[in-house]
Amino acid sequence: MKKEMQKYLEKAEVLIEALPYIQRFNRKIIVVKYGGSAMVDEKLKEQVIKDVALLKLVGFKPIIVHGGGKEISKWVGKVGMEPEFKNGLRVTDEATMELVEMVLGKVNKSLVQLIEGLGVHGIGISGKDGGLLKVDKKLADGEDIGFVGEVTKVNTQILEDLIEKDFLPVICPIGMDDQFNTYNINADDAACVIAKAMKAEKLAFLTDIEGVYKDPKDPKTLISELRVEEAKKLMEDGYIGGGMLPKLNNCIDAIESGVSRVHILDGRIPHCLLLEIFTNKGIGTAILHGEEPKYYQGE
Repeated sequence: MKKEMQKYLEKAEVLIEALPYIQRFNRKIIVVKYGGSAMVDEKLKEQVIKDVALLKLVGFKPIIVHGGGKEISKWVGKVGMEPEFKNGLRVTDEATMELVEMVLGKVNKSLVQLIEGLGVHGIGISGKDGGLLKVDKKLADGEDIGFVGEVTKVNTQILEDLIEKDFLPVICPIGMDDQFNTYNINADDAACVIAKAMKAEKLAFLTDIEGVYKDPKDPKTLISELRVEEAKKLMEDGYIGGGMLPKLNNCIDAIESGVSRVHILDGRIPHCLLLEIFTNKGIGTAILHGEEPKYYQGE
């Protein structure tokens, strides 16, 4: 009986630990960029969506921006097309763009289905809907990579209206230019510009790594808390490379544009969002502005 009671007390302590965070972020917008392995593994997918649904039900205002790179690559292979990348970005010709839009649309509605199953009203929209995401053609170090777009404008009215009506927006990163051509948008970039435009309190990137390392080969060098100036210095000193470089640049850009804090989390860890947002320890890397404290203990 004592063991049983101890178990319940521990649960109560976890809830109490979460209280200051719920108070701090109640009614605040949180943008979650969802991608990587957590989108492929069905069990992880359910856990991520449960986390976001819980955030909504305790008073947060979450927005999901999803990728689908692994799923796109799978379907490109299925139809016998060869995926091509330049400087880490997918080259998207007209045929590939058609496939990308179909696959991302399928991913989008599968997430909405999971959200609805949890009793939360999810609504899946593309960046094309209502001109949500206007884009220009994006070049990769001066090279043309086809129908890949850079967001120039976010129609925030759409998202504000949906949130006000108690919907959880799930955004597919597809946009249009001024001539109404369709473009694929890097999901990290889309999440970053949406977080900035919506003046989000938090932006969380779900990735396939634990966070930012000073030495990528040594897991003990994981940095749990990083100021913008420290992040810039790490990049200048050559510690950050590969896919983490554009991600960290996005994080810094978001912070400097008014997003309070950005989290880089390992989406392969069950309930990583809840662990980072609601506990005193955190599990990924939090990127902060200036001297802002990471943890809000009873403020």
